[in-house]
Amino acid sequence: MYSSERPISLPCAVVCEMCGYSGSVDTFFSKTKRFCSMSCSRSYSSNSKRFSILARLQGRPPSKKAKVLNKVNKAPPPPAAPEGNIPGFDWGTYLEKETSVAASVTCFRHVPMCEHWDDITVGMKVEVLNTNAVLPSKVYWIATVIQIAGYKALMRYEGFEHDSSHDFWCSLVSGEVNPIGWCAMTSKLLVPPQGENWKEYLMSKLVGANTLPVDFYIKLTESMKPSVKVGMRVEVVDPKHVSRTRGASVMSVVGGRLQLMYADQSEAPDNATSDFWCHIWSPLVHPVGWSFRVGHAIKGPGRSGVAFSPRFVYMNGGFFEKGMKLEAIDPLNLGSICVATVQKVLLDGYLMVAIDGSTSDSNSDWFCYHASSHSILPINFCKKNNIPLTVPNGYDSHTFKWEEYLNETKAKAAPARLFNTDYPGYGFSPNMKLEAVDLMEPRLVCVATVKRCVGRLLLIHFDGWEDEFDQWVDHDSPDIYPVGWCEIMGYQLQPPPESSKYALNGPSFPTLYLSLITSGTQTPLHFMC
Repeated sequence: MYSSERPISLPCAVVCEMCGYSGSVDTFFSKTKRFCSMSCSRSYSSNSKRFSILARLQGRPPSKKAKVLNKVNKAPPPPAAPEGNIPGFDWGTYLEKETSVAASVTCFRHVPMCEHWDDITVGMKVEVLNTNAVLPSKVYWIATVIQIAGYKALMRYEGFEHDSSHDFWCSLVSGEVNPIGWCAMTSKLLVPPQGENWKEYLMSKLVGANTLPVDFYIKLTESMKPSVKVGMRVEVVDPKHVSRTRGASVMSVVGGRLQLMYADQSEAPDNATSDFWCHIWSPLVHPVGWSFRVGHAIKGPGRSGVAFSPRFVYMNGGFFEKGMKLEAIDPLNLGSICVATVQKVLLDGYLMVAIDGSTSDSNSDWFCYHASSHSILPINFCKKNNIPLTVPNGYDSHTFKWEEYLNETKAKAAPARLFNTDYPGYGFSPNMKLEAVDLMEPRLVCVATVKRCVGRLLLIHFDGWEDEFDQWVDHDSPDIYPVGWCEIMGYQLQPPPESSKYALNGPSFPTLYLSLITSGTQTPLHFMC
């Protein structure tokens, strides 16, 4: 029996073998129920999703990473896991092998429990399942938090202070970790190891000890409620033509990540649908009516939809102007910071920016950035921070000088005061582990490492992959997550290549989250643009 505070299981939970989305069996595609949609079914069989989405749609050849994925995906599909379980990645073993620490949940303000994670501390004592007991029913014992890694913690049973042989990793939000006194309140059995005077021992150890807040799971439930509803309409960047947006509908929601289906499916392959993954806070997605409001190009009709409160920008002494030069993260190669130019100034602080030397005749590779975006930077930012600057064709990156380039192009630099320098600090540091979206294949969330911290920017490295796949992101990016996020959301985590020894089978996420998804109410979309 479970207490009333524990999540209630939903029947027939299944996981898509292509994208990792979890849902109920009656909503899944085809008789086999292996995939959540026709798109995933065809993608799995035709290998169409192995290429980087943006690279493939821009007509570029597949990358080395795509080739490796191609080999991996040719392996036969894994056997079906027991109901409620999917093969997972053993973060605990991996962290110990890598001798790494994980970024704290408090670093990610878009994830559940971020505001309350300071309540979770090393040394905290809790009641957990006693896996060492050989009894016909579940019994519990007291454990101490030895180490915290994202949502996961290394535990040691009480009475084994100097013996790590029984230490174990578990998710702190799995529903299996409870405050001291929970067993007494719920009539569960506390069963200790043999051979101690446990009453006296516990009195000496537990008096004054920290434990899990009694309202921890209430706060968890509130923080995991979805803020959008399947079927809601949005505008999202068009990967085929990044200078415009397209209308789309929300197909599914997983922990704030949206699976969007484009309204116009005329360019989709036969018997398939075109979709795109991004977070609700991503600058790639906007409320309906945004494009018309700011003067951004949109495929098809763009005047419909409700009005919204624009984000105004006030700058004393001027603003960005057409033709100004700057440095910008290349949206099609997110590990590169390039020489760039403001091509057009939209309303409400939005700019159309192009990478110098790569602008097409149709201007289809102009990209929309907000003036406050971390992706646009003042000139000489790379030089000051020892970052390689990607220069236009015909120039040598070793001898490139901004002053000479500005004279040659008869252009002026965007004033440094126009850029977002608001930097309150964060808890990230190099070599920290986390889970990160591969923004060139945004359905994938991968095991990753913080490689560098430069002002607001983090350089994210995908474990097991070459440096050419690194990505610059803002420290506030909604596309990075704490260790254990995929597990609690039921989303498939992509492990490093050849890391099968770190695989495990275990509970994929609290079934509470499924119930929240299926019972979520419609609320307005809120975006950070």
